[in-house]
Amino acid sequence: MKNLWKAILPLVIGLMIVLVPTPDGLEPSAWQYFALFVAVILALITEPLPAAAVGLIGISLGAALNLVPSVPGTAPGTADAVRWALSGFSNGTVWLIFGAFIFALGYEKSGLGRRISLLLIRILGRSTLGLGYAVALADLALAPVTPSNAARSGGTIYPIIKNIPPLYGSTPENEPRKIGGYLMWVALATTCVTSTMFLTALAPNLLAMSILEKTVQLRFEWVEWFTALAPVCIPLFLLVPWLTYVIYPPTIKRSDDAPQWAASELSKMGPVSRKEWTMASLAVFALILWIFCGHLFNATTVALMVVSLMIIFDVVSWPDITGNKNAWNVLAWFGTLVALADGLAKVGFLKWFAALATSSMSGLPITALLLALVAMFFFVHYMFASLTAHTTALFPIILATAAAVPGMPLRTLSLLLCATLGLMGILTPYATGPSPIYYGSGYISKKAFWTLGLVFGIIFIAVLLGVGYPYLRMIDF
Repeated sequence: MKNLWKAILPLVIGLMIVLVPTPDGLEPSAWQYFALFVAVILALITEPLPAAAVGLIGISLGAALNLVPSVPGTAPGTADAVRWALSGFSNGTVWLIFGAFIFALGYEKSGLGRRISLLLIRILGRSTLGLGYAVALADLALAPVTPSNAARSGGTIYPIIKNIPPLYGSTPENEPRKIGGYLMWVALATTCVTSTMFLTALAPNLLAMSILEKTVQLRFEWVEWFTALAPVCIPLFLLVPWLTYVIYPPTIKRSDDAPQWAASELSKMGPVSRKEWTMASLAVFALILWIFCGHLFNATTVALMVVSLMIIFDVVSWPDITGNKNAWNVLAWFGTLVALADGLAKVGFLKWFAALATSSMSGLPITALLLALVAMFFFVHYMFASLTAHTTALFPIILATAAAVPGMPLRTLSLLLCATLGLMGILTPYATGPSPIYYGSGYISKKAFWTLGLVFGIIFIAVLLGVGYPYLRMIDF
């Protein structure tokens, strides 16, 4: 009974929104759907039930009430209700996330993850902060040539670093704050920064370029993008491991004996086994395809190919995969959440909200309006479970609205909006591809994840607007 409020609060808030008269410009079903979405998000925060169960209840209710039309702007009907409810399970990112969990399983089963983790500890293990910077540098090395942060961080970094905390006696069940929570948050926060640092580090960056060309006839080349955002991203990259160390500190700071212990454990492991060589080869194979063959293979296709090869070459067995509860749980959770977030666009709520927000800012001075538009675009990501969906739904609306404002520096605004696409991935456990992976690791509690997301989100947007905007205006961008 003491946790009954966790279930009642989302229901009460959702019901209160339903009882408010439908705003002008919205269909009643769209307003009702928004109420359902808010109730689901609140339930994900209070968690009266597991997150995947909350998502399942949400899409089931939305489908049963026929709140989501099959085509935006049309009346909701029953014909495509199930198609919408299950649409998240056909989303490529959802299956890429699932593949990342299976990659992690392969590293674990083969022993390769333990070996790499021991090597990192032997080199940098005297300091927890040093390990944090090692994780960050690994992501930085891959970012310019891996346009999927789910593939880069979730599929490559996470399967390796998840093996490090248990070596220090830190598991999701036992002392997660000892070192596990710190490393997981550093990995997520770092990939959000590197996703902004390079044009080619995040697929929505490239999508944004296409929208820019079509909407306001602007385009940024790779070098132009990097030099414009370097004054924001380089300091953030250098600060993330230290900031995490201060804001969400590990309980173990140093372990002077750890390198010697790691060397001893490596000696006990003996030479690299066949399974380790196989897993290493498959990981390199996936990385090569992600980097150089994106025009031939989707990132998710690559992940599923490699998972299949892991089974064929006996790195993992099918019972190993079916028994991986975390992988299937995240698949169910994120699959339902993607459908729920997509529903906001389908019912027309996002278009209405963006138009209302931008019109309410129209009386502001140009600088204040620009900063307000970027901040709104950033924080409205709480309503999205996909950076691609966010970019597609709102980016052209914001651009078209801003282009109609006399004196608006469109190049500066456009780049600042693009810069938020990577940074906003820090906000929630569903904000970007790697988020549910690190949340699903179990090392960071629900409350801590939401709190850290807000704190780092404020830091990221403050640095972007406080440093990036003056710099871009100074160079007359």
